[in-house]
Amino acid sequence: MSKITDLSKSKYCKGIQCPKILWLDAYKPEVGENILSENVIANGNLVGDLARSYFRDYYLVDFSYIKTEMTKKTQEFINAGAENIAEAAFLYDGLYCAVDILHKNGDGWDIVEVKSSTHLTEIYVEDMAFQYYLLTKCGLNIKRVFNMHLNGAYVRHGELDLSKLFVMEDCTDVVIAKCDSVDHNIADIRSYVSVTEEPERDIDLYCEKPYECAYRKYCGKHLPENSIFDLAGMFAKTKYKHYHNGIITYEDILDNAKAIKLNSKHRRQVESILYDRPDEINTDNIQAFLNTIRYPVYHLDFETFQHAVPEFDEERPYQQIPFQYSLHIEQVDGSLEHREFLGKEGTDPRRALAEQLVSDIPMGVCSLAYNMSFEKGVIERLAKQFPDLSEHLMDIHDNMHDLMIPFKDQDYYSSAMNGSYSIKYVLPALYPYDPELDYHNLDGVHNGSEASYAFADMPNHTPEEIEEIRQNLLRYCGLDTYAMVKVLRKLREAANE
Repeated sequence: MSKITDLSKSKYCKGIQCPKILWLDAYKPEVGENILSENVIANGNLVGDLARSYFRDYYLVDFSYIKTEMTKKTQEFINAGAENIAEAAFLYDGLYCAVDILHKNGDGWDIVEVKSSTHLTEIYVEDMAFQYYLLTKCGLNIKRVFNMHLNGAYVRHGELDLSKLFVMEDCTDVVIAKCDSVDHNIADIRSYVSVTEEPERDIDLYCEKPYECAYRKYCGKHLPENSIFDLAGMFAKTKYKHYHNGIITYEDILDNAKAIKLNSKHRRQVESILYDRPDEINTDNIQAFLNTIRYPVYHLDFETFQHAVPEFDEERPYQQIPFQYSLHIEQVDGSLEHREFLGKEGTDPRRALAEQLVSDIPMGVCSLAYNMSFEKGVIERLAKQFPDLSEHLMDIHDNMHDLMIPFKDQDYYSSAMNGSYSIKYVLPALYPYDPELDYHNLDGVHNGSEASYAFADMPNHTPEEIEEIRQNLLRYCGLDTYAMVKVLRKLREAANE
């Protein structure tokens, strides 16, 4: 007998994505990767708690590994005339769900499914359809089904306004329409996972959507080192279509170049690997780019973090909040000066950051960023928020250049870049044996996601730990702009300057 024919709403949604996820969860969990984000979990818990407060008075069904205890407590609350029940639990024929909020509506009930996202997705509809199916099987009269999610347009001013923070999206009709397929889906999932021998299932788009699968690498272990899935910038749907048509290896790609309409950038990526080609450098285009750069050059990089629920005034859900920057000022003779800013943990860093930025970067000078659309977006938002600094901030914005352009245009291309123009690929391709430029040699913070989480989490640490985290953040962000200095110098070498 299989260990996994009982289905909760989360297991049901996994089964909708790919039933092999459930089989591997039960029989081979060790081959999966840890893809759960602590930040996502924390956001979900926070939003869930606030959603309960939206309904004011509610009864909470405490979690228990013994599901019958939760269903018994739910029934007690119903019998007591509760208007709102959080984590209302129901069991039927091996199916289980805990409804985020069960809201009394006349002689029936509304299901309220709470999500920390800012919009409705198809998998959320599947989730709600499972709950509707199960609760109706348990004899409840379900009047409406709502997806309660964050309002991405909400801007905080003063205390949180929960009535504006949340959107109650009525999904009743689409859920009822979907509900007809739930019984069939349950049967298919149970049939698939009921075997003890690993079932066959080829890779497809469900390995990535609606969620990244922890077993993606395991199920793709048959792929060669260089495959169709390594082509940079190609849509995942297109990659899987070619894969299922037998176009898998780089040799397959070239053999079918006309049929798949292989573009010049993808051809260069494939041929540079297959034929072990040397770096390709267009000195004329690189020189034209360098001619736009004026010294001194202000190499700038921001780090940002996000709140699902706005904590500061003038903040929206998931808005990028800059908390740090690094600035390397390079003179024409190559000499460097480093300046930096790192906000105080637990506070809104934007005003202090903006003030120091306009102090560190004079008006009219040439600033340089890698993928400047991000830095420009940060500066535009700061300028809008602080009108007294707007003129200076927008001057920095307007005089900014993008170091990414020569690599995006493949005017400097190395096979080691693997078709990407991300600085995390470009830097090691240009300086493959330089430990000074190896992000893996840093302590604690190695990428932007880790930097964002580290800053947001700092208030939860001791003063000694905070100081260590701050030093890790400074070293990481400082390496970002020092890397830009080195990349610019490599371009000058390539142009024979």
